[in-house]
Amino acid sequence: MKSKELKGTKIKVSKKDRVIDAIIVVVMLLILIATVYPMYYVCVASVSNSNAVAANPGKLLWPIDFSLYAYKLAFEHPLIMTGYKNTLIILFVSLPLNLLMTLLAGYFMAAENMKFKKIIVAFLMLPMYFNGGLIPGYLNIRDLGLYNSLWALILPGALSIFNAIICRTAIQSIPSSLVESAKIDGATDFIVLIKIIMPLIKATMAVLVLYYGVAHWNNWFNASIYIKDDVLMPVQNVLRSILLANDTSNSLASGMNGDDFNEYANAIKYAAIVISTLPIVCVYPFLQKYFVKGTMVGAVKG
Repeated sequence: MKSKELKGTKIKVSKKDRVIDAIIVVVMLLILIATVYPMYYVCVASVSNSNAVAANPGKLLWPIDFSLYAYKLAFEHPLIMTGYKNTLIILFVSLPLNLLMTLLAGYFMAAENMKFKKIIVAFLMLPMYFNGGLIPGYLNIRDLGLYNSLWALILPGALSIFNAIICRTAIQSIPSSLVESAKIDGATDFIVLIKIIMPLIKATMAVLVLYYGVAHWNNWFNASIYIKDDVLMPVQNVLRSILLANDTSNSLASGMNGDDFNEYANAIKYAAIVISTLPIVCVYPFLQKYFVKGTMVGAVKG
């Protein structure tokens, strides 16, 4: 009876609470508009005529002279598809290596009664605060024979200590009794890591894939230092050069028709932004449900 009575009752909301709720809704809508509109503008401008957009400055709510010709010109660039191939190679090789190294480092840092653990952990965390610098890093890559190779973009970033700390926190949240019972049954550390720990920290691993994937996808600085040949450049470096191209004298714009490039220059730049952002935007929704859970694992005890 009490539950039925509670269902029929209405909670009275004061006028002050309604005003506060209305203010919060308005503020959130303004933040949403300020966040979404720039992305919407870029998408709309990429399918519009550049001259028409330049002649009508200000807000842009729908395409002007709708055309996909800017995307056609962008994809006709000889290095666009090569850049995508290089980026995909980096991702497919780097992500398994990143996850393996991060899991091993996180498992070690979460282990109990490990000899020299404090010294090794301190040694691992040292690069988080002190960096050797650009010139020593370049000399190191050159002397190792990695210069002008995709391995120069894969091996130096194989392990992120920050991500290893996230992994360690997730592993520490697993009851130690599970690991102890598995070892009593004869399981090795590798079996414990693969068959017990990995299935229990799927959310954290999804977050690590997102962190590493976004970092590799957006990374252009290392390639600009360690890569000399244009055919080995990742897609971000190619698209960055297109964004910086102001005329057809630019080497990256030389593969396009001069008149077409000058007419669709801004639209091509907007198309380049969409091309470089769309893959990550499409992947993120599939990992979003793991994102908050994975980052918050171990943050609250009990």
